[in-house]
Amino acid sequence: MNPSSFAEANPAGVPPSFRCLPAGAGVGLKPEHYAAVLATRPRLAFFEIHAENYLGAGGPPHRYLSRIREDYPLSVHGVGLSIGSEEGIDEVHLDRLAGLLLRYQPESFSEHLAWSTHGGAFFNDLLPLPYTQETLDRVCAHIDLIQDRLQRRMLLENPSTYVEFAQSSLSEPEFISAVLKRTGCGLLLDVNNAFVSCTNHHRDPHAYLDALPLSRVGEIHLAGFFEDSDADGALLLIDAHGSAVASAVWDLYAYVLARTGPVATLIEWDNDIPAFGRLVEEAGRADACLAAAVAVA
Repeated sequence: MNPSSFAEANPAGVPPSFRCLPAGAGVGLKPEHYAAVLATRPRLAFFEIHAENYLGAGGPPHRYLSRIREDYPLSVHGVGLSIGSEEGIDEVHLDRLAGLLLRYQPESFSEHLAWSTHGGAFFNDLLPLPYTQETLDRVCAHIDLIQDRLQRRMLLENPSTYVEFAQSSLSEPEFISAVLKRTGCGLLLDVNNAFVSCTNHHRDPHAYLDALPLSRVGEIHLAGFFEDSDADGALLLIDAHGSAVASAVWDLYAYVLARTGPVATLIEWDNDIPAFGRLVEEAGRADACLAAAVAVA
């Protein structure tokens, strides 16, 4: 498949494949919750997994995931492709990822606008990029390669950032919009990331969201943040994924849904993982917001 065909398929609006997940709330699938999921069969719209946790050939993770996949739609979220890397995409990693997607046929695949590899080393972090023409060309080339190898459109997630680059010539919404237009990929809108980054950089999160192509959102992420302070004592928010979604993020989520309509929404809770019932409660709150968005529409 010619990578450019993704961008040419529907240059205006949203190709239907951007929204393949049900427009309801889902949660991340954690090993701590495998048994609870199978025992309770909760009313969730989907589960999401981190791809790198399932790149092995077998074992308990695949045994449980195979059983759960029979009953639920699946979103696969990559954290290791290092799309912004100057050294290119690790094609061995990409091939293993392609095998995982072929095995489970998920409704959605997504990755981050970030880099995490350099000099053969992998950093357990999602590091920011300068928003320049050079970076734009590199990121677009990498996404073209990924979509061509995976034979599917991907969703690109907006980052949470704590520093910015003086050499950036584009704003983050301008950069993301250009990537989506050139590659035909969709947007995974992390509302918590938007709030965290805008707070850290003293920007209006509503203006940030208004500048994004929200018609191309295929999935939304919600998560909790941690309040810290920088070297000058100013407030610094950390995208920690270790607590409930903050009220300010719920408000921003409602603002998004008023513009997008209902979209598949994930509750991310990756640290200090609570009991499964607590995750289901948080997903229920997202479902209430989605129902309200339908009523308004």
